[in-house]
Amino acid sequence: MPLFLFVSDLHGSAARYAALEREVVRLQPRALLLGGDLLPHFASIDPVEYVERDFAPLFRRLRDRLQAAFPQVGLVLGNDDTRLAEAPLYRIEQEEGLWVYLHRRRELLAGWPVFGYNCVPPTPFQLKDFERFDVSRYLDPGCLAPEEGLQTVEVPLHELRFGTIMADLEELVGEEDLQRAVLLMHSPPYRTALDRAGLDGQKIDLVPLELNVGSLAIRRLVEARQPQVGLHGHIHESPRLTGSWRDLLGRTHLFSAAHDGSELALVLFDPEFPEQAERLLVSA
Repeated sequence: MPLFLFVSDLHGSAARYAALEREVVRLQPRALLLGGDLLPHFASIDPVEYVERDFAPLFRRLRDRLQAAFPQVGLVLGNDDTRLAEAPLYRIEQEEGLWVYLHRRRELLAGWPVFGYNCVPPTPFQLKDFERFDVSRYLDPGCLAPEEGLQTVEVPLHELRFGTIMADLEELVGEEDLQRAVLLMHSPPYRTALDRAGLDGQKIDLVPLELNVGSLAIRRLVEARQPQVGLHGHIHESPRLTGSWRDLLGRTHLFSAAHDGSELALVLFDPEFPEQAERLLVSA
């Protein structure tokens, strides 16, 4: 029985969620972590309706079936998700305890402190609910600043213009010793095997596009504070392009559950022995 089961980037796929439900029943982890981009595109279905009609019932079924073996569930959202989903996530957490929504929070899961964070550095995409400047107001070519895109929930303009992932992470972790901590963050750290985008040969105004699109702030946090494990998603093609779903920064083991195939990617691990982590690709 694995201590932790990690998945990410399901994008509302009914087939992948059905596969996840089967695997949770089969593996019975103590904790299940979901790493963002969990919902269908917000233009295709109301996110509140989706959480209430499709997402929550899956976890109710698991709880009813597994009883005492129902895992602790921790989740973050991602840049393809919307802030509109936060209200039902918080409400169902408070009323039913099905999960812990971990964005900008620290909670103990299976005895390990888990720190969660949704946001990614600016992308070319219009939805900006969970995008932040990384360590400064620098923008990669072709990317839109947070204040230039769509916010589904109103955010103060100064927060959009001057908020950074770096400042958020400093507030999140404070002075805590992270050496026995797990990071659950949708964005991977910059320049790792987990953040390699398929942008080879592409240019904007003759400027080649950056191939590594992860967060420098997350990389700096990992390098400076050396948590036990980092869990990430976001860049689906990276494991295929780099040939690896895992990396190592100092002593920190980094795992990605992003996947650009048809299967559901699952990462099974015990933070006490992260070198023994496994990745399963399950037919969906």
